[in-house]
Amino acid sequence: MKTPFYVSLAAGLLLAGCGGDSSQSGNAAATNAASTGSTPLTAPADYVGALGKAKQLAEKTSDLATLNQAVQMFHVEKGRFPKDLDELVSEKYIPKVPPAPYGMKLAYDATTGKVSMVKQ
Repeated sequence: MKTPFYVSLAAGLLLAGCGGDSSQSGNAAATNAASTGSTPLTAPADYVGALGKAKQLAEKTSDLATLNQAVQMFHVEKGRFPKDLDELVSEKYIPKVPPAPYGMKLAYDATTGKVSMVKQ
């Protein structure tokens, strides 16, 4: 007699737990989509845009590291910093001055020997 009662009680609790308001979960999904600004339709474009930005950042970081290292090697060998970045090319420390990413330019401080990228 007690077993059917417990089985029906467990079934009732299970069904009550599964019968939640579906409008809340739908609102959460809509809120998440709105906060990220991305939808499944724009995801490929967002991904390609993020790849482009990551590539530009990686190139910028790599170019700056290469230039700063070349400046330091020049300083160790010559006892002074180069007058400009073209002197690194003429002295064969680098093959050419790398181009700056779009919207950026290379800034070289000859007194400290630091190369950086700044917005144009």
